[in-house]
Amino acid sequence: MTDKEIPLPEDETLPTEEEASAEVSREEELTAEVDKLKDQLLRTLAELDNYRKRAEREREETAKYATTGFARELLTVADNLRRALESVPEDHDHPEKLLKSLMEGVEITEKELLFAFKKHGIEKIEPLGKPFDHHLHQAMFEVDAPDQPAGTVVHVLQVGYQLSGRLLRPALVGVAKGKNSDPTLQPTETIPT
Repeated sequence: MTDKEIPLPEDETLPTEEEASAEVSREEELTAEVDKLKDQLLRTLAELDNYRKRAEREREETAKYATTGFARELLTVADNLRRALESVPEDHDHPEKLLKSLMEGVEITEKELLFAFKKHGIEKIEPLGKPFDHHLHQAMFEVDAPDQPAGTVVHVLQVGYQLSGRLLRPALVGVAKGKNSDPTLQPTETIPT
C-alpha cells in the first residue's frame, strides 16, 4: 500500500458503473425539476405583481372618472347660464334694476360653477380660431371664411369639455371652408346661426 491509497472499509463497496450512472441521471432529473419549479414560482410571482399593478391602475381610473355622469349633467347647467347671459343685450347702459341684478347673479353663479369645474378637473375646450381637431370638436357646418385658413374653427355653437384630459363632450363648431372642402365636415341638414 502506498501513502496515497486509502483503504476502504470492508463493508463499503464501490458502486458499479450502472449505479453511478443512475445516480447521476437521478441527480440531473432532480436538478431539472427544481429549475422547473423555480421558473414556475418566478412566473407566478410576476403574474401576481402584474395583476396587483393592473388592479391599482383600474382603481385609480375608477376613482378619477367616477364623477363623469355628474359632470355631464352640470354641462347643461353651464350652457343655460351662458345662454341667460347672452340673452341680455350688449347695449344695456340703462338696464332696469331687475335685469341688472339678474345678470349679476347669473354671472356670479357661472363663475362659481366654472370654479367648481376647475376644482374637479373639468376644463372648457376653447376651439375658436384653432384648427379643427376631430378628437375635441364636432363640425356642424362649413362656412366661407376667406380671411381664415381652411379647417379653422370660426364659429362655436356649443363649447366642449374635458374631464382630466378625457373628452366629456366635443365642441360643436363651424369650420372655415377651403377650396377643396372636406365632405365629412358638411352637415346633413343646415343649422341656422
